[in-house]
Amino acid sequence: MSLTAPPRLWSDAADPTAGTQLRTDSRMRRALEVAAPQRVGTVSAVVGLSIDVAGLPGAVGDLLTLGDPADPAGCVAAEVVAVTARTLRCMPLGAVHGLHVGLPVRSTGRPLLVPTGPQLLGRILDGLGRPIDGKGPLLDGPGARRRPVNGASPSALGRARVDTPLSLGVRALDTMATVGRGQRIGLFAGSGVGKSSLLSMVARGTEAEVSVIALVGERGREVREFIEDDLGPQGLARSVVVVATSDEPPLVRLRAAFVATRIAEGFRDEGRDAVLMMDSLTRVAMAQREIGLSVGEPPATRGYPPSTFSLLAQLLERAGTAERGSVTGIYTVLVDGDDHNEPIADSARSLLDGHVVLTRDLAVAGHFPSIDVLSSVSRVAGRVTTAEQAALAVRLRQVMAARRRAQDLLDVGAYAAGTNPLVDAAVTHGAAIESFLQQSMGEVAASGESWAHLARLVDAMGGPR
Repeated sequence: MSLTAPPRLWSDAADPTAGTQLRTDSRMRRALEVAAPQRVGTVSAVVGLSIDVAGLPGAVGDLLTLGDPADPAGCVAAEVVAVTARTLRCMPLGAVHGLHVGLPVRSTGRPLLVPTGPQLLGRILDGLGRPIDGKGPLLDGPGARRRPVNGASPSALGRARVDTPLSLGVRALDTMATVGRGQRIGLFAGSGVGKSSLLSMVARGTEAEVSVIALVGERGREVREFIEDDLGPQGLARSVVVVATSDEPPLVRLRAAFVATRIAEGFRDEGRDAVLMMDSLTRVAMAQREIGLSVGEPPATRGYPPSTFSLLAQLLERAGTAERGSVTGIYTVLVDGDDHNEPIADSARSLLDGHVVLTRDLAVAGHFPSIDVLSSVSRVAGRVTTAEQAALAVRLRQVMAARRRAQDLLDVGAYAAGTNPLVDAAVTHGAAIESFLQQSMGEVAASGESWAHLARLVDAMGGPR
């Protein structure tokens, strides 16, 4: 008795009509999907920022369409953010004017999909990944894909080590708080101290091949100024800009951060090194606070619900290195009332791989960028700099710290020259130190030139000890 394989209905090799049959089957499946009965729910309540939908199954993250599909202009998209036994609680992705109880609701059965791939370079997108630059729709091309907005972080053991420096074009950062490829660092400052301006310097001066820039909760006036003046045509050509202004619904502002992250992950998946710049992480947390409180979460620290802090961890962990490629994350953090220990700043500092502190005292004194290098730390600097470079940075820190400790004596004229060699060096070379740490907006400092400049400065002060 012999066993034989069951006969096949057709063979691709033997039957020349196999391809036609497969195409027919595919068309039939699509036709059946279109003809299948569609379940329609209704809006049961609209309270504040939340919308309750009854009579429709769904899961957290599903996209819904509120209104009549025959009138696309009157439809509003919404996303499920909470589920109860009888209702879906949603947040709108557009204006809620005109919504009423009984409005029909249909589910798309899928989450928000984000375009990824090289066709995005030079484009400006809204918080949901749709083009808003007037250059037409996003065209499919090599590497173009649409992926769910929520993705998984790289495996902790599968991440490549951060061991290569990344030049940002800013002397104070490249030498005193050196950033590595795949690092995540925060720019911490109060309002009006220069975070966005420093970010624009990085956008123009970084040596990364791709930049993804997320402007979350920004004033509408500043968006065009940033793109045309700060970024410029050359910077935009190798960048993708995602914009969600302050008047957008909170869910759109929140999704803008994840859309930009997903786009950066797409470049990393191709093996490329991308820089993700987000302004600002605090406004992402504020958007989540609005959403959490609207769906009934209890307020915790300063009104932030617990989900805010877990969301920050999920967002920040998605940046970094993978088995190949990297996403270097640079996030601005708006500290409330210049309090660097407020909840969002404190949580972000614990999650990031370093922090750069910008102070109001330096800003009002005309010191730009207003980076307090003594308070700024890069946790990977020791791994991405040579021993000689590290010694130069430490020497300058020692001199600056000595002057800060003796500043009161210097102000009243009570310091006697020769008492402390470090203070003497700080006083003698104070103007040279200030010149080294300051940089105009339009200047791009190459990393090699910055280290050479620091070497000359330290040598003039007596060299590293």
